[in-house]
Amino acid sequence: MAKLYFYYASMNAGKSAHLLQADFNYRERGMRTMLWTAALDSRSGGLVKSRIGLESAAHRFHSDTNLWAEVSAAHAAEPLDCVLVDEAQFLSGAQVWQLARLADEGGIPVLCYGLRTDFQGELFPGSAVLLGIADALVELKAVCHCGRKATMNLRVDESGAPVKQGQQTEIGGNERYLALCRKHFTQALGR
Repeated sequence: MAKLYFYYASMNAGKSAHLLQADFNYRERGMRTMLWTAALDSRSGGLVKSRIGLESAAHRFHSDTNLWAEVSAAHAAEPLDCVLVDEAQFLSGAQVWQLARLADEGGIPVLCYGLRTDFQGELFPGSAVLLGIADALVELKAVCHCGRKATMNLRVDESGAPVKQGQQTEIGGNERYLALCRKHFTQALGR
């Protein structure tokens, strides 16, 4: 029975590297996969890229992409063994349900990787639905500067000062975000 998986973590936990390893494992066994990433993150140019240098071409989803239709059409042309989605926090709720349908009705395992919360500790819409309906939730670990598990994403400005307000989504990497434990996240924001 195919399942919907959500692998979540803070920034710098190796989510994309884990996705690419899973993809490699399927392909090494002669299986066919389909990778997706958010078009919103234009830095990657349509690639799933890890900080350790691994990368692979991927389809790009927009907020209005019908993942059920796109993946079903590809599966009808040549059967898929797994669908892997990077930057899953940017999925809409409807898209998460489409992915669940792919697992339930299409019989295709779907592995989603993404952030759980934003820079204010709030759930992303896609992550909220994944946390609610995924068959399996897997937390990947990142480390705070103190050595504790990093679960939060602190947004910083150009000078490294914490950012307390703004749009939920601002694309960036190590220059814009720090992975922190809840204690240091709370201290940085003065909560």
